[in-house]
Amino acid sequence: MTRGRGISLRTRILAATVAVALIAVLVTAVAALQLVRSVDTSAARDALSAQVARLANAKPAARDAIIGGLSQLDDAGTLVSTVSRGGVVSGSAQVPRRVVVQLLAGHVVSTTVRVGGSSYLLEGRPDAQGGGVVALQDVGTVRAITPTVLGRLLLALAIGFVVAVVAAFFVARVLAGPLVDLAGAAGRMAKGERNVALRPSRIAEVTDLETALGALDQALVHSEGRQREFLLSISHELRTPLTAIRGYAEALGDGVVPPEQVAQVGKTLEAESNRLTAFTNDLLALARLEADDFPLEPSRVDVGGVLAAAAEAWRGAATSGGVAVQSTAASGSLLVTTDAARLRQVVDGLIENALRVSPPGSSVMLAARREGSEVIVEVADGGPGLSADDAAHAFERGLLRERYRDVRPVGTGLGLSIAARLVERMGGRISAGSDRAGGGGSGAASGAVFRISIPG
Repeated sequence: MTRGRGISLRTRILAATVAVALIAVLVTAVAALQLVRSVDTSAARDALSAQVARLANAKPAARDAIIGGLSQLDDAGTLVSTVSRGGVVSGSAQVPRRVVVQLLAGHVVSTTVRVGGSSYLLEGRPDAQGGGVVALQDVGTVRAITPTVLGRLLLALAIGFVVAVVAAFFVARVLAGPLVDLAGAAGRMAKGERNVALRPSRIAEVTDLETALGALDQALVHSEGRQREFLLSISHELRTPLTAIRGYAEALGDGVVPPEQVAQVGKTLEAESNRLTAFTNDLLALARLEADDFPLEPSRVDVGGVLAAAAEAWRGAATSGGVAVQSTAASGSLLVTTDAARLRQVVDGLIENALRVSPPGSSVMLAARREGSEVIVEVADGGPGLSADDAAHAFERGLLRERYRDVRPVGTGLGLSIAARLVERMGGRISAGSDRAGGGGSGAASGAVFRISIPG
């Protein structure tokens, strides 16, 4: 099932930033509305309180004149009344009884009351005559300024929101741009382009991605170069026996081969056919090893017994070449749970490789010992050995073959790669070197050593 491309990172960043800005604007607007209303009410109450205090401290005649003048301005929302020592209310303001009682008791009153279905701010102050002055202001007139102030505030917030959206657009481009470039570079690499130039970024995480992608690019260049060299080598090796087979087949078909040479031609054809078979078998083995359903049949296996059987099987071929094959096993249990046939296949491949490079008079040593929970198997030859770089890359397909094909006997270039993959499939490890940690005997000390670690 093909998945859709999904939403781009740039769109996500833009949407997230816009959403955050919108939430911030809404929260600020709500908080500002409450703050403006609170400030308006507080300011109106302070002004009303100051006015009532001045009236309470004024002389009765002057106070009455002022109150009479204010009575003409009832439409402004401010009402003023006086309370006599006897509790009689005079003026335009309706004063609740509880306020009268508090004033006669000498208390300052500051509250909000409902009169005629409207809310009023009420401020009351006792006077020197034992009564008091009360002023009421309609809350509606107090809050009449709020919409104007709030409108201007919302306009400012809207401008800020627009600025935030524009800034978010550019931020999204700045943040997502390098990733878009990396995606494009990865796409070009996927199409086969190599050594893709990457534009440096100042974002640390993007720089990490660029470094990883650059390393992948170089690894692909190296790997594909190795594969190209390997394929060229294999094609050359296949072409050589095929050319020989075709040439002799044409000669036989044309009847130009003398009768006394037919047997020799037949042996040549057999030898070249065997070379082709070896290459084909190795290639098929590698293909099977890389398949997910590669079969293994684990059981309890005596590693010492596997080495002894392998040494006996190869002793005849080794003797004909003047090479001795010896097998030693340390005391104690060398039982492991693994596939006996696959383990023998690995050992056989290493012995064949060792016999190829071991000169007459030398030895191929097989040894096994236990180290903790693992059993160590060593196959050491008496050949020219391996350099440090050889050992590091010994299991890469065809590498050693390309290096030494004109120097010493070599195989198909696939054997060590097959051995490494078999050991990996069995859950073990394999390494190459020129030193033996636990082997014995003589004649192989200067050669190569292949060491296998098998979990017990």
